[in-house]
Amino acid sequence: MTGTVNSPRPRTRPWYRRTAPLACAAAGFALAGTLALGIPLATSAAVYAAASELTHSPAATGGTTEVLEPSRQGATGRQSTSQRVTQTPATAASASESTGVVLIDTALGYQDAAAAGTGMVLTSDGLVLTNNHVIEGSTEIRVTDPSNGLTYAATVVGTDVKDDVALLQLKDAADLPTVTIDNDNEAVGDAVTAVGNASGGGTLMAADGAITALQSSVTTQAEGTVAGETLHGMIQVSADVVPGDSGGALLDAQGEVVGMTTAASSGTAVTTAYAIPIEKALAIVDQIRAGDETDGVALGYPAFLGVSAAPGVSALPSTTTGALIGGVVDATPAATAGLEAGDTITAVDGRAVTGWTGLSQALAAHKPGDTVTLSWTDQQGVPATATVTLAAGPAA
Repeated sequence: MTGTVNSPRPRTRPWYRRTAPLACAAAGFALAGTLALGIPLATSAAVYAAASELTHSPAATGGTTEVLEPSRQGATGRQSTSQRVTQTPATAASASESTGVVLIDTALGYQDAAAAGTGMVLTSDGLVLTNNHVIEGSTEIRVTDPSNGLTYAATVVGTDVKDDVALLQLKDAADLPTVTIDNDNEAVGDAVTAVGNASGGGTLMAADGAITALQSSVTTQAEGTVAGETLHGMIQVSADVVPGDSGGALLDAQGEVVGMTTAASSGTAVTTAYAIPIEKALAIVDQIRAGDETDGVALGYPAFLGVSAAPGVSALPSTTTGALIGGVVDATPAATAGLEAGDTITAVDGRAVTGWTGLSQALAAHKPGDTVTLSWTDQQGVPATATVTLAAGPAA
């Protein structure tokens, strides 16, 4: 089954933190997957990244799932009447359900915002698996382990934006309880429980449900100039999953992890949620740990220049000459170089830049700490050149 995903509107912050793209190693901040505090969810049957609770961000555009009715088609056909009409509300997670599941809080310093989501501890020394959209755009990540009450600073080991997976390392962590990974095959109808930081409330909640389909696909609704994204091979479940649950554990009846909660519908009588199969997520973790930057995997933080695109510029054809700057972030390499809003970056290391995409691609070839030579023209057409050292940007 395939559904079209939309991010819900924030409560004070939205799912898509779509300010103008920032010049990192990518064109800008992709799906943030965080819901803002204080703004209603999107229209009925919207599917959102089930990630974190946020504050202070613009509202996202609307979208609908493929199936708009509370009943949904799965791999084995339409759900029963009882499945369509009723769903068990989430309750406080038990000690066994909470084992290895942690609370993630992020600061998005360049956006004056904060977010919250969930993660799973993979190793006793603090490797944590979560969704990329939970930590995307973050300038600070803090992880709390409810089992010991301690909060740890976390850094990004690596990410896979395409598959929405991120691996974190907790600082000075030791002897942490870890999740137990399932090694059986799942089947439609299997009982499952989604455990996560529901609504960013700082307490782990458990939502009981059942698998309704396997090998499902979910597509994020295109927003503005940003194309939609599709996740394939997902586990589809009927469970009371809400914002803040992203990155959390989908447990089977034995309390073993079968998936990582990633997206869910809203505005329907029954919530349909989607989880990345744990074996797929762990394969990406292994690739990150091996230092293999292929197939969409990136290690650490992206190189960061600190400029944002002028409105509408990121949608211009890639043949457009230069990248028109809409804004410059304070205390960044761009600001140090003297770049200002209205300037147009024309080359990086002597190679012409064709549009905002060209600038992003040029920066993507670099790591934080690399030195590059920028060429630009100001609003009066006066050319300038400066050498800058790229900073470590927010999580990509």
